[in-house]
Amino acid sequence: MTADPASSIVVNNVRVDLIERGRGKPLLFLHPEIGIEPASPVLDQLASRTRVLEQPRSFDTVDDLAYFYLDLLEHLDLRQIIVVGVSLGGWIAAEIAIKSSERLSHLVLANAVGIKVGDRETRDIVDIYAIPESEYVQLAYFNPDVGTCDYKTMPDAQVLAAARNREATARYAWSPYMHDPKLHGRLHRIRIPTLVLWGASDRMLSEPYGRAYCAAITGARFELIERAGHFPHLEQPEIFADRIFSFVEETSQ
Repeated sequence: MTADPASSIVVNNVRVDLIERGRGKPLLFLHPEIGIEPASPVLDQLASRTRVLEQPRSFDTVDDLAYFYLDLLEHLDLRQIIVVGVSLGGWIAAEIAIKSSERLSHLVLANAVGIKVGDRETRDIVDIYAIPESEYVQLAYFNPDVGTCDYKTMPDAQVLAAARNREATARYAWSPYMHDPKLHGRLHRIRIPTLVLWGASDRMLSEPYGRAYCAAITGARFELIERAGHFPHLEQPEIFADRIFSFVEETSQ
């Protein structure tokens, strides 16, 4: 299945391109910092049973993004939405849920960043701007081949998109690095069924970090995905989608 062409809508004087695919219960997929391009297989899996909405445009802060998405869901008059976020997208998803879950039914956070677990002298998240690309893919993927890119052979548009994704990540998450100091203490406000998925081979974040994230959300469930790293939706798309569907079915009233 391929994505439908993007439709342009205006929300609070901001024009955005919205991509929809599939039918059924609405699912908002919030991409990680590597962008939308690699995620087609998992989106096809999710779109087989849900109506997937993707909105990859940029804003200035994660807080701005969270409020924008709430405005977007209200503009589209969507309810009972499954919100799925990976890495930076997981941080955005958590920020949405602590602000309002009125329109949400379920929350799925996969290898999410966004909180501080260790003390001020302890780095919880690898500094992606301090290491070469070759080391990054070794840390982020179970199979580094999945994340290895030959930029010399890629189309110019894809190289530009990758550069913009990296630039946007720095804008959102440079200081403080990859977290909101207040988020951890506000996760208790999330009152909807929440699943924390974790690629077991992630060396960007530790499993204890993920478990601490889960423990801060009342009633949240933690599940490992083997043979996957920081982006489990890329390395195990079918398992990733199946875990979401199973969780939603089990916890729906």
